[in-house]
Amino acid sequence: MGNCLQGQTADDISLLHDDAEVHERLGPPPPYQEEAPVYHVTPNQRRSASQLTEEEQIRIAKRIGLIQHLPIGQYDGSKKARECVICMLDFQLNDPIRLLPCMHIYHTKCIDDWLMRSFTCPSCMEPVEAALLSTYDDGH
Repeated sequence: MGNCLQGQTADDISLLHDDAEVHERLGPPPPYQEEAPVYHVTPNQRRSASQLTEEEQIRIAKRIGLIQHLPIGQYDGSKKARECVICMLDFQLNDPIRLLPCMHIYHTKCIDDWLMRSFTCPSCMEPVEAALLSTYDDGH
């Protein structure tokens, strides 16, 4: 086992001291070189309803119908959850919330937007659609 400080050079020591001569010799650090990301909108991402096929419109309507069957309420502080894991904001008293079949709660707007893209719970990844459809099959 060796000493990690052995074999130091003058440049290594200069990092520990404010040595103007070393800074002058090395010059300023190079500018940050990473380029800003470029985002490309995919063709299917934002289209008006008139641009959707009939099949796509039906699929969206069914999903909205299923989402509307999920219970909603107002946050009263009695739930164990303290924040919406989608927006990361704390629940405030009387915030509109939606309860998923797995018993996780979210702000209504946050979870409705989420469920339009993915029909799984963001916390436990349980499929929401399967739980909803099973309640219809049970006659509830």
